[in-house]
Amino acid sequence: MAAPMSADRFIRALRGEELTVVEVGSWRTHNRNHKGPWGPVNGVMIHHTVTHGAEHTVEICRDGYDELPGPLCHGVITKDGTVHLVGYGRANHAGAGDRDVLAAVIAEKALPPDDRADTDGNSRFYGFECENLGDGEDPWPEVQLDAIARAAAALCRVHGWTARSVIGHLEWQPGKIDPKGFTMRSMRDRVTELLK
Repeated sequence: MAAPMSADRFIRALRGEELTVVEVGSWRTHNRNHKGPWGPVNGVMIHHTVTHGAEHTVEICRDGYDELPGPLCHGVITKDGTVHLVGYGRANHAGAGDRDVLAAVIAEKALPPDDRADTDGNSRFYGFECENLGDGEDPWPEVQLDAIARAAAALCRVHGWTARSVIGHLEWQPGKIDPKGFTMRSMRDRVTELLK
């Protein structure tokens, strides 16, 4: 378990991995902290957006929608590999998930099946939404996959985590399928290489 890093440390960590980072509005103070705790943090969660177009994707992830107010993540990774920071603090991205999965992430062990939703993930995970339709056909450009791995590695490096602290939404919450189009095992392999 770790206290969340400051917003300034967060952006420095991302830029330290040679990522192109864009700051969107007052991202440092845009959060859902009034709805519950932010931290301790235990890992990084990867999502796909089910959207197309960078500007539209960033707007939705920053503002959310009627049923789910934004921010919907901390950073949006668009097809060109740019990381757009849209919020910092508690974000509506993880929802409720499996406490056994959280225990495995904390222990950095193999993940069990996610068969219940009994634990708040919004307080425990950094979240990256990644621009993709999520239909299994929309391609994942190499530059985007590399950026996802670098963003996750940046946070793992700061907290002293291994790639086992990087999970997909589908590994956390029953019924979720994201990210679709690559495996989290392959993404964790990329993170492991970056952390060497």
